[in-house]
Amino acid sequence: MEISIVFLLGLSLAFIGIIPPGMLNMTAAKISLKEGYARGFVFSIGVCIIVAVQTYLATIFAKYLNQHPDVIDILKRVALVIFILISIYFLLAAKNNANIEKEYTSKSKKSRFFQGLLMSALNVFPIPYQAYLVTTLLSYHWLTLDRLTIGSYVAGATSGTFMALYVYILFFDKIKNSKITSPRRMNYSIGIITAIIAITTLVNIIRTH
Repeated sequence: MEISIVFLLGLSLAFIGIIPPGMLNMTAAKISLKEGYARGFVFSIGVCIIVAVQTYLATIFAKYLNQHPDVIDILKRVALVIFILISIYFLLAAKNNANIEKEYTSKSKKSRFFQGLLMSALNVFPIPYQAYLVTTLLSYHWLTLDRLTIGSYVAGATSGTFMALYVYILFFDKIKNSKITSPRRMNYSIGIITAIIAITTLVNIIRTH
């Protein structure tokens, strides 16, 4: 298949995967609102670097992950604990908004970049998500595992992730004067979203046992 089509496939599937409200896009929007576009973009770049690595690993180990569901199960359990902790953090942050605001204004661009790296690394869901997609694409012969094709797919997935984060940054900038974008409400939103993800993960773990 042509490299350009593979790129568009990676872009579209990654965009669809991250466009629903989640920890990463809501955090990118919050940072942009509090500190401006530049730091929101720096955070997003950090996120996308990890997404590129995760997508690459998913393409390499797609068949292995699908043949060894116990590995995915371990990743889900780790993610469950992480999302519970993140939910608690942001819900507590909403109650202590004054202290959190002081912390955010003191952050540097470099720290936002590393925050993007860390939060994206903690979000392990792109690995099984992309592994499933890659395996599906392979079954339809829409994807091959040569270096050029993998590179094109990874580049597309990274671009799609950045586009989704950019959409959130722009959207929340348009409504920045509304109550929904207040730091307290943003913290509550992220906390609730990650709590829902944690509950969904727990239900999924229970169903598979």
